[in-house]
Amino acid sequence: MKYCSTRGGVHGWDFRDVLFSGFAPDGGMFMPESVPVVSAETLRGWRGLNYTQLVVEVASMFIPAQLIPREDLQVLVGEALSGFSVPDVVRIVQLKGGLSVLELFHGDTLAFKDLAMTCTVRFLNYFLRKENHRATVVVGTSGDTGGSAIQSAKGLCGLDVVVVYPRGRITPVQEKHMITCLEDNVHVFAADGSSDDIDQPLRRLFADQALVKSHSLMSLNSVNWSRVMVQLAHFIYAYLQLSGVERVEADGDLPELEVVVPTGGAGNIAAGFIVKQMGLPLKLVAMVNSNDIVHRTVTSGDFSMAANVTQTLAPAIDIQDPYNMERVFWLLLGKDGAAVKKMMEEFQQSHRHSLPANQHKLLSKVLSTGSVNDDGILETMRRCWEENQYVLCPHTSVAAWHHYNCPHNPQINRCYVATASPAKFQAAVQRAGLTFDLPEAVLALDKLATRYQNLEQSPNWCKDWEDRLREKIQSVSSVRKNNGTYYS
Repeated sequence: MKYCSTRGGVHGWDFRDVLFSGFAPDGGMFMPESVPVVSAETLRGWRGLNYTQLVVEVASMFIPAQLIPREDLQVLVGEALSGFSVPDVVRIVQLKGGLSVLELFHGDTLAFKDLAMTCTVRFLNYFLRKENHRATVVVGTSGDTGGSAIQSAKGLCGLDVVVVYPRGRITPVQEKHMITCLEDNVHVFAADGSSDDIDQPLRRLFADQALVKSHSLMSLNSVNWSRVMVQLAHFIYAYLQLSGVERVEADGDLPELEVVVPTGGAGNIAAGFIVKQMGLPLKLVAMVNSNDIVHRTVTSGDFSMAANVTQTLAPAIDIQDPYNMERVFWLLLGKDGAAVKKMMEEFQQSHRHSLPANQHKLLSKVLSTGSVNDDGILETMRRCWEENQYVLCPHTSVAAWHHYNCPHNPQINRCYVATASPAKFQAAVQRAGLTFDLPEAVLALDKLATRYQNLEQSPNWCKDWEDRLREKIQSVSSVRKNNGTYYS
């Protein structure tokens, strides 16, 4: 299994190389050069696996045993997923009217990011220990990724984590999951801007190959292939549990499953589309909030950013640059790196691109979308509570809106992806007129000390932020080198 860039400039990298990278050197994103196909026989053989075992099976298709032997892979994944609060790591809740909710939020930071993040950090630490090496992770977050990266990596001697979050645009719980971590290897910045603003200096840092190489700079956003790889398991697990595949004869056609996903950076949708390429008959629906670039792209071919990011009740998907759509475009266009490079460079320079009619037609055949405003989010939260006494987080509500407003074929089962616990979004829960008892771990955050640095707006803010972050990267690298600390 080798990896290449979506923009055609890099080929033949192995999993270890890709794991320790952010964007590819040509600005693209890493993808497997060939996507493995899962046979119907293999799929049925996975039917009795629990979630952890399924992650091992999926990961072993993309990580050669020469890099991580299967026995080691089983240990790494098992340890990564051992601390979740439900027995099978994830849970499916079946509510009235065929509303099946796949809960992915039972990790430390109460968000789906914990699933892939814990595994990815274990893979990183495996190589760091093996090579007596260290690395610096730089993460821009719209709310959940930063906290998950910090909780997964805190205290590891060979790994520094630099996280930048948009001040005032995330919830108090999301913020406290980051700023209450006082470990020496954690460095948090609060930026006066949106998550899309944060991405600009980060892209410039990763484009500096001298910096990347000298400080072993890498990303733990869903830019990192390992994050997307682990997320493939969400869709396969949902399919095995909800599609009805167990009722089909061995020589019969596999049943379809519709999976509805709240979408921001499009990492989950990219994972779902890869699973579809692997042979599972998924019908994918990407639901967005008022930041509707993915919806406009699918419905009209208008792949363009709005002038500003709109703050909504679902802040983790307040994103106008759905960067993982590049992976979808690459697969959709037959792995044509030159075409993707032209498209994405135009988009990055002008913040707009109009899909040609043939490309728009291809995209609309494989992906459906919808857009929900804050009123729709609150209405869906209330209705789900009234009918089921079940509280949705506002992001899951974006997905569940589709259940109440879009009639579906009763022959096809549906799954709604729950990306976060309502405990993280108390303001939205209260605006919906609902209550949710906070877990003790969340209540305890209020009593902890905090530490972070500010990145303030200025006339030349992008360059200023880049310089501040560059300085931090260089300083933590210097400290580690002087202290002689490398691996945990």
